[in-house]
Amino acid sequence: MKIQQHISLSIISLFLLSCLSINSAISQNAEKIKNLDDRVQKFLENRKGTWQDMNVPASDGKILYDIIVKNNYTKALEIGTSTGHSAIWIAWALSKTGGKLITIEIDEGRYKEAEANFKAAGLSEYIDARLADAHQLVKELKGPFDFVFCDADKDWYKNYFIAIYPKLEVGGCYTAHNVSDQRGWRRGGTGEFYDYIKNLPDMKTTVDNSGAGMSISYKKSEK
Repeated sequence: MKIQQHISLSIISLFLLSCLSINSAISQNAEKIKNLDDRVQKFLENRKGTWQDMNVPASDGKILYDIIVKNNYTKALEIGTSTGHSAIWIAWALSKTGGKLITIEIDEGRYKEAEANFKAAGLSEYIDARLADAHQLVKELKGPFDFVFCDADKDWYKNYFIAIYPKLEVGGCYTAHNVSDQRGWRRGGTGEFYDYIKNLPDMKTTVDNSGAGMSISYKKSEK
């Protein structure tokens, strides 16, 4: 009987220790998330109104953030880093889902500035920044991806999408910047891309015109 009681007490003790360990891990993770949130928010507030060089406005960054968190996306690609404003919003969202971002920039100066911004924001571990020609690298990336943001050379938008489409998971989202469905909008390459993607039966496309214009396309099925 004493042996059974001892075994029972040992099991209870191990259970309680396990619970304490789990609670401690949860508490530490919550603290880490809060510290990161505070750091990113402070960084973005300090840089408010200073993002030039083809970066997205904060309102569009928030759209990207919300899409990723809402859909629990983890495998993200950005085509066109610039100096990193949009990547910071994307990576911040991925810090919530346990994901990571690959972002591509061809200009070395912008690439280096973006890397410094990622470090300052505390998001470097969630970003794989590549200094490369996206025309070539996008074709070489294996994927799969569940979220893509395109904000590079507009005349190549359609080509980027065609290269990425087979690597985009069903349920995934392909977003593109400076796209609008409004009349009188300067169309060019983004117009060609939009006309193409909105007519694909397996892609459900809408446009958010609240900021600088963004197409949002969800992959419903494989062709």
